[in-house]
Amino acid sequence: MSVRPAVVPLNLLLLLLYPASWLAPLARAGWLPYFSGSEITILGGVADLWHSDAALAALVALFAVVIPYAKTLALAAIHFGWLGARALPLIEIIGKLAMADVFLIALYIVLIKGVGIGHVVSAWGLWLFTGCVLASLWAGFETKRKIATWG
Repeated sequence: MSVRPAVVPLNLLLLLLYPASWLAPLARAGWLPYFSGSEITILGGVADLWHSDAALAALVALFAVVIPYAKTLALAAIHFGWLGARALPLIEIIGKLAMADVFLIALYIVLIKGVGIGHVVSAWGLWLFTGCVLASLWAGFETKRKIATWG
């Protein structure tokens, strides 16, 4: 497949950047219920949630870890011709679900600030994770655009 030159390497780079974003600090907090430590990471949050609410932990893991990574792998499979273009609509839906986690994290930060329970500020990992999700959405859009011009 011939997509913009930056799309394929960027998508492959996401295979490294996503795991880094799962370990990076999303927020720094004073005192927060349900979370241990002063830095919240995606994997740390999933682990902390697992002790209090396993179902919520599984949902966060699904939306923040499994779905974005699976979408990136599926898009790479399309780029290398291992998966047909008919899979693209499903990949788009998956990508939109990954963005839901970014909004949940931002909402959590706003709620904590508004309620006045301790204090919390966003950290660089939130920007990294958001950037990964947006880059993945762009890669999917560009791939779809290129496939549409073929038809």
